[in-house]
Amino acid sequence: MNCLMTAWHQHEAELRGWLRRRLGNGADAEDLLQEVFLKAMRQGERFCAIVDARAWLYEVARNALADRLRLARATVELPDDLSADTEEAAAVDSLAACLPRVLAELSPEDREAITLCDLERLPQEEYARRKGLSLPGAKSRVQRARKRLRARLTEVCQVSVDAAGQVSDFVPRPPLA
Repeated sequence: MNCLMTAWHQHEAELRGWLRRRLGNGADAEDLLQEVFLKAMRQGERFCAIVDARAWLYEVARNALADRLRLARATVELPDDLSADTEEAAAVDSLAACLPRVLAELSPEDREAITLCDLERLPQEEYARRKGLSLPGAKSRVQRARKRLRARLTEVCQVSVDAAGQVSDFVPRPPLA
C-alpha cells in the first residue's frame, strides 16, 4: 500500500484542483476526491501493478464526476399520453450506426481527436497537454478532424444539414460487421 500513498501524495492536489474547476464547489470536490481515494484503496495490492497511477486516478475521478453530474440532472415527469416518435428514433439510431464506421475510416490522429474531445468529452486543454501541443494547436487539430468527419458523413452516409446545422436527411449505411 506504500505505492498507493506515494501516488496519492503526488497527485492529490492536482486532482483536487481539477475536480474543483469542474464542480465549482470545494466541498463537492473533496467528497469526490474521497471517493476516488476509497476506490484506489479497494484495489489493495493491485494498485501497485498499475503502470500509470496518475492516469488511473484521473480515469476514476472522471467516471465519478460523470456519475455525480448524471445524478444531479433535473428530471421532468413526462405525461402518460406522450407517445414516442419511433420513426425519428429509428432514424437517429441509423445515423448513430453510421458514425463508428465513418470514424474507423478516418486517420488515427483524427479518430483520436474526435473520440477523446467529442465522444469522451475530454477538455481540449487536457488533450493539448496529453499530446504535447499548444492549446491553439490542439483546437485546430480537433476542428480539422471535425471538418473531415463531417465531410465523410456527408459523402458516405449522404448526411444533409439545414441552415441551423441540424441533420435534416441522410441515407443509412450498414455498420461494420
